[in-house]
Amino acid sequence: MRLVEIEVVEDRTPQSRCDQGFLKLSRLLVRNLYEDGSRSEVYPCDVVSRPGSDAVVAVLYQVEPPPERRIRVLLRESARPPIYLRKDKRFLHEDPREYLQILEVVAGLCEEADGPGLPGRQRRAALEAREEAGCQLPPEHFRPIGGETFASPGTSDEKVYYCAGATPLSVRTPPTGDGSVMEEHARLAVLELGEAIVACRRGDIPDMKTEIALLRLADHLAYLPQLGCFADELPPELRRRHRRLGVDPP
Repeated sequence: MRLVEIEVVEDRTPQSRCDQGFLKLSRLLVRNLYEDGSRSEVYPCDVVSRPGSDAVVAVLYQVEPPPERRIRVLLRESARPPIYLRKDKRFLHEDPREYLQILEVVAGLCEEADGPGLPGRQRRAALEAREEAGCQLPPEHFRPIGGETFASPGTSDEKVYYCAGATPLSVRTPPTGDGSVMEEHARLAVLELGEAIVACRRGDIPDMKTEIALLRLADHLAYLPQLGCFADELPPELRRRHRRLGVDPP
């Protein structure tokens, strides 16, 4: 079913405390301590936190066999009220687009039941793959693709971890979902990796974690999207000079 609009039923901001709701806001006064013993002036710092504050991205992909060897990725499109409601605000750089829904990689917040470390993140990736995309992939099949990043370090303590899992994208069951309205009637789309990266650069997929995840997947698979080939297809001289941009953490 196609989403056509998101309606604000009530604005509860005036009646809500900053420590209530899904997002918690800490309003702090802080100061910097320096190695010579001096201190900065006290200054305000607001910190936005979500439950757990850790999230896992699960990039679901399929590498087609030779001679094509194309890489396809699974993205998910669902409602995103915060960016849709930008249309009611004024910004210095006006944007004529209306962000009712956007394509994103599969992702979700970590939970205590997942457990710590890489095994916990792999369990979360497998759960999100099943809930959001209907992909039944064992946790151990998810590989880390680089270190973690902070989503918005000036205002939020959320940290994002990146994993990728190879799976036949045509073999899926109906996504179970997590029961939230924000996820209902979501749409799944399969794109060629290079096309998806171009869509990110164009702003058609305006999600930072998705662009980071897709670029890291390309590096993880030694795929050069600008050339549309893998590193092992390069001429010998270029193949010797090729190196990955990062080392996956253990």
